[in-house]
Amino acid sequence: MHSFNTDGDFKDNYKFLIGSILPRPIAVISTLNEDGSNNVAPFSFFTAISASPMIIAFSPMIRSSTGEIKDTPRNIFREKEFVVNFVSQDIVEKVNLTSKELAYGEDEFSVSGLTPLNSETIKARRIKESLIHFECIYRDHLSYGDQPGCGQIITGEVKKVHVSEAIYQDGRIDTDKYAPVGRGAGNDWILCNNRIQLDRLMGAQIQK
Repeated sequence: MHSFNTDGDFKDNYKFLIGSILPRPIAVISTLNEDGSNNVAPFSFFTAISASPMIIAFSPMIRSSTGEIKDTPRNIFREKEFVVNFVSQDIVEKVNLTSKELAYGEDEFSVSGLTPLNSETIKARRIKESLIHFECIYRDHLSYGDQPGCGQIITGEVKKVHVSEAIYQDGRIDTDKYAPVGRGAGNDWILCNNRIQLDRLMGAQIQK
């Protein structure tokens, strides 16, 4: 078995993180820039934290190209809000276009061909083509440094959920109709179209 210490080049660590933690769900975060224009960016270091209150977290790293904080956390720390939009198979190519490093203030909605949609509880706009939206207010964050490769955890409290009626049935999301997409290593995107089912062995099962 190959083994290595993690105190070398951060790029080696990053490759093993994205090659090991598979598949990773994608949070497409939309925020407002200082001038009121839109910013959209995908993050695959993303997870759920709490059901009550409903808390999610994502982890943007310092830009490896410039050593600067990314536009998304910059906007969140100022505006104290953001939207998490989710990725389905039919919009994956447009979402990929939002990962391009644009100058601050350039609108990823325009570049990607996605459509901005007004939120109900916050100012940041949702992605109309996304099947699920979480309107979030900023809760807190932890930072692990300010050098390229350093990350931080940003948490948001979900204040309102929007789910397309096309995938919503009997209080649940239909995974087949949703057709979610995850991220893999390198340029890999992972389709969730081949699943198995195993009974969970815990006593109380909320998901039933």
